[in-house]
This record gives sequence, structure tokens and C-alpha cells, in this order.
Amino acid sequence: MTISAVLFDFSGTLFRLEEDQSWFDEITGTDGKAWQVHEKVELMRRMTAPVEQVVEFDAEQRYAWENRDLDPRMHRIAMLAVLRGSGVPTTEQAEGLYGRLLDPMQWTPYPDCGAALKQLAARGIPVGVVSNIPFDIRPAFAARGWDEFVAAQVLSFEVGAIKPEPKIFRVAVDRLGADAASTLMVGDSAEADGGATALGCRFALVDPLPTGQRPTGLLDALRAAGVLAGPDHPDEAVGPAR
Repeated sequence: MTISAVLFDFSGTLFRLEEDQSWFDEITGTDGKAWQVHEKVELMRRMTAPVEQVVEFDAEQRYAWENRDLDPRMHRIAMLAVLRGSGVPTTEQAEGLYGRLLDPMQWTPYPDCGAALKQLAARGIPVGVVSNIPFDIRPAFAARGWDEFVAAQVLSFEVGAIKPEPKIFRVAVDRLGADAASTLMVGDSAEADGGATALGCRFALVDPLPTGQRPTGLLDALRAAGVLAGPDHPDEAVGPAR
């Protein structure tokens, strides 16, 4: 069936939170030494792609972890526990890093994000963003003039459902006025984003690599699904993200 609508995940798919060295300038490890590169990478993974419990929680923290993407307060409790349990020495420093996570302007778009959104719009294919997240990501799109290409933003804390629950995908499909069988879900998690297949959607997996290492992942996924033409098409040049 021809794809007539596309849904995208946010974190690790359209955008990625990439650390700045200055975020760690005043943070030392539990041994008093500066954080090593691999430690920073692991901490960022735990902040942005927490798919498993990685630290010990008390009862309140465990409840918050299980409900973190449905309630901003629960998310704060859970993620501060993760940061402290991962070696960030003080609550103040954990709060500082957590604030970066909540700021949509700190997130970096993948190089072909704008091109993918524009080309889908040019073909009259409506786009929705479906994210397990506790804060509003719309400013990240609006600041780049990409909000006009996104017809629906379906965020877990606003709709009371999280991926892979069918409800969150159903809300997105309905808001686009689309049929699930002709909708493609693009995301970096087969477990969470792939849940759209239970509704009848098709699914395309992308790798949540650093943005500099995945220049055409979105366009490649859309081409492979037959949504976009090949790279020789004149309007498929990938320019720098704005």
C-alpha cells in the first residue's frame, strides 16, 4: 500500500541531545577525576534513551521511573535519581545537566531532518511527531521554521499514553486524518516505535548515532520505504541544518 502519512520519533530520530564540553567542566567523577569521554557518552545515553533501569531506585523513584514520560514531576524525580546514581556528585550539578535535557534548543537536528520534512510536505504527505517525553519540543521545530511541515505533535505527557501503547499511535494517525495501513512510523527503537505495527502501520528503523555520523539516515529510510524518490531527484539535496 502507498504511504500517505509519516510519523517520526523525536529523540535519536529527528533530533539528538549532544553534549557540550562546558556541561562537564565543573563535574568530577566519584573518584574526584574529570569525566572520561566514554563516561560522558554513557551518561548522555542514560539521559536520552533510558530503556532499562540502570541504577538502584527506592520505591518513590521506581514509581517515578515507570511513569516518567507521563508526568513532568515524575520525570524530574526519576532522571535526577539516574544522574546521581550514575556518578554526578551533587544535586545542584544533576539539576544543571537535567536542565539541558529539558531545553528543546539544546537538541541538535540530524543533518537531513529539514530536507526530509520539506520533501514530504512538497509531496502533500502529512507528518506527525510521536514522542515519549515530558516537555514541549515544538520550539525546536519552530525556531528553524520547520513547524509548518509538522501537522501533529503527539507527546506522551499531553495525551496520557506512551509508546509502544497503541493509543499514542492512534491519536497521531487520527490527527493526521490518515489510515494506519498507509502510515509509516520512523524511529530508533524497535521496541517503542515499532509498537506502531500493532495498529497496522509500517515501521522503519534508524540508528541513533551522533548527528555527524548519520547524514542521510532519514532520507535513506524514506527512500527504502518508497516514500521519496532516489538521491538523484533534484529536490533531495541535503543542506546544513538551520
